[in-house]
Amino acid sequence: MSRETSKSYRVIISGGGTGGHIYPAVAIANQIKLLYPNSEILFVGAKGRMEMTRVPEAGYNIIGLTIAGLQRRITLENLSFPFKVFSSIRAARKIIKEFKPDAVVGVGGYASAPVLFAGTSLKIPSLIQEQNSYAGITNKLLAKRVNKICVAYEGMNNFFPASKIVVTGNPVRQDIVQVNTAQEEALAFFNLQPSKKTILVIGGSLGARTINQSTEKYLSQIQDSGYQLIWQTGKTFFAQAQTAVNSYTASGLKAFDFIRRMDLAYAAADVVISRAGALSISELCLVGKPVVLVPSPNVAEDHQTKNAMALVQREAALFVKDAEADDKLYATTFSLMQNLEKQKQLGQNILKLGKPNAAATIVDELIKLMP
Repeated sequence: MSRETSKSYRVIISGGGTGGHIYPAVAIANQIKLLYPNSEILFVGAKGRMEMTRVPEAGYNIIGLTIAGLQRRITLENLSFPFKVFSSIRAARKIIKEFKPDAVVGVGGYASAPVLFAGTSLKIPSLIQEQNSYAGITNKLLAKRVNKICVAYEGMNNFFPASKIVVTGNPVRQDIVQVNTAQEEALAFFNLQPSKKTILVIGGSLGARTINQSTEKYLSQIQDSGYQLIWQTGKTFFAQAQTAVNSYTASGLKAFDFIRRMDLAYAAADVVISRAGALSISELCLVGKPVVLVPSPNVAEDHQTKNAMALVQREAALFVKDAEADDKLYATTFSLMQNLEKQKQLGQNILKLGKPNAAATIVDELIKLMP
């Protein structure tokens, strides 16, 4: 029998908090099920976080732990942090003993630490996947305990034991890997005109205040320049954005709280404005679109700036600081929209950095660890 049907595995995948953790986790799960359809996969997340809805939407079971991050400022929540950690480790041990996994996988986020700590203490084969060019605290703490570390960027031996590292890239949603929709067809999906150039604005799964505020400010200039807009705002800014867009009579400005068909959004775009989260960058590398990156300043170790500079240094993206977005973001974007040669250069260079087989490579490494 082929390997696709001859074996089955039981795997726990833990982590979450943002789409940047969740979508790679689901991509890994999907790849396991593609190769070994009879396998059982259980997700473990943090109660109240977005994985508790996104994972079931993808067709997988998930159990939530009572765990949260340590606040950077002094708060009452920090007093309960140690108790939440210990109770989550106990809960994770119970889950592992009941599910009896062949391996545990951590993708970063609150829940991955107790699950990987419990799994490694029980001698379960373990793997972590680090999405960013600057390793997160959780994964750095787990590095000595796990068997394998899959990373998206070169040079990660600054954070992890070199003998455990495999450069795999970041797994992304399968619809992004297979983007082949014609731009005209994608524009029709959003009820936009093929005769006009289109800007796609994505602030990540939770939105981005600075990008949203700048976009709202420049709506009239976007319209007056003859451009169209596909704008993912996140939930908190959506009502304000919808009101702003509706104040214009032209129909070429579209606001969405969340875009489920990102494959079509990418296909429709001529230029993209984006945060520099690991997942967003991995997707942009696969679709080969010219992009203006605005890294979020509100992330640990400023890792989004490091992600962005990894592209800028290869002339694969443009960069605007979050603090300067109000003045520079749309000046930079409008300039790029008018420079077809620069668009072509950026698109070609970013495409060279894509790793479309990341999920398959990670699962291959995982299979090597399991009996």
